[in-house]
Amino acid sequence: MSASRQSGTTDELGPEEPEPGGAELLAALLDGMDAALCAFDSDGVVTHWNREAERILGWTAAEAVGRRGFAGWAVRPADAEEVEERLLAAMHAPGRQVHEFALLTKGGGRVLVRTQSAAVRGGDGKPAGVYCAFSEVHAQIDLERSIALSEALFEHASWGVVLVDADLRPAVVNEHAARLLGIGRTALLGRPLGEVLLQGVEELESALTHVLAEGAPPAPAELWVTARGEGGEAERRCWRSGFLRLGSPLAEEPVPLGVGWLFRDVTDAKRAEQEAAKLRFRSQQLHRSARAAAECEDPMEAATVHLDFALAGFADHALIDLLTAAEPAVRLVRAAATPAGSPGPCLAADKAGLPVRYPEGHPATQAVERMGSVRASAGLAAPERAREWASARQWPDSSVHALCAVLRSRGRTLGVVTFLRGGARTQFERADAAYAESVAVRIAAALDLAAVLGD
Repeated sequence: MSASRQSGTTDELGPEEPEPGGAELLAALLDGMDAALCAFDSDGVVTHWNREAERILGWTAAEAVGRRGFAGWAVRPADAEEVEERLLAAMHAPGRQVHEFALLTKGGGRVLVRTQSAAVRGGDGKPAGVYCAFSEVHAQIDLERSIALSEALFEHASWGVVLVDADLRPAVVNEHAARLLGIGRTALLGRPLGEVLLQGVEELESALTHVLAEGAPPAPAELWVTARGEGGEAERRCWRSGFLRLGSPLAEEPVPLGVGWLFRDVTDAKRAEQEAAKLRFRSQQLHRSARAAAECEDPMEAATVHLDFALAGFADHALIDLLTAAEPAVRLVRAAATPAGSPGPCLAADKAGLPVRYPEGHPATQAVERMGSVRASAGLAAPERAREWASARQWPDSSVHALCAVLRSRGRTLGVVTFLRGGARTQFERADAAYAESVAVRIAAALDLAAVLGD
């Protein structure tokens, strides 16, 4: 501290003197900067030169400080006057001035740099010099590209981008991601993922935890999720997701800042792919069943073979009921069935010929009357109610969804084939009915042949 400070008087001539060690602190700050920095006094003499400037140009601080301008050592003679004018002009210009020009390295090479210059003012407010921060243009361009890429991803990207912090909470969300999640961008920030996703949150959190611990996976992952949304539950969707672990570039050792989650909605493409795979499999099953049935001497056995092949991946149980009378009421007799308990092959029923006690309006009798397929389901009923629903229709207790397809051959109705699914499967759809009808045609042909041979 100055003598005037120690005596308790006020120094009116300028700022107080720096504390001991102030010069060392300033030098440490300058040398620790990521950007090259040099400073000039009002006459253009170099007063400061940090380690990054030395790294880029090769000139040490001892070689640079004290020189007037860059002429004769850091720029070509032809460029010296223009460079000096640009740098010193910053003393009398407001704000920062940005320029690009070529400097010379100590080894004689040329480096294109981008500079930011601004005035240094003395205690009286008048220009006392100028400081100049500079970096190689390609490094600056890389930085600008990174910033531009980040801004573009969060404003204009056609896929969702979410930055998740180390606590697995969204920290930054772009517009597309907010739209897919069905909630506003700001409303998502800091919320647990369980409050945003109704289904699929466990798989997503597991993936994020893995990325934080192990790094990015080698390929995108497909996650099926259901977003809660602000207007209630949304449809289940498939998001193809990529993950990137984010680490701090300022830390000596990798410190995870979170995970970058990029995703796109591929539900339509995924469902089309699944549908195509299902159609291929069903086509193969029809082909295999036809070849296997052709080797059966007994037409009734051929009918059950068709049914066994059809059940794979399609239903849990199946029944074949033959029509014995259509007037005045439809009467059906059980001809074959799969086991009601554990899965097994379809077996022919006993020869008693007793009619099945189907109640009025039963889906099987409706299929006969309409000569078409009929679908039925217990829906989302409680397990006890679903068992009562199945029992009332003379189906296995585990049945929740049913599809009845009429058996027709040579212009006549022969009976009904019923496919049954448990609660673990989805309801039968129109495409399922088309497949069931294809199977029913083959079963009907075999049963018709059995009837002809029996006669």
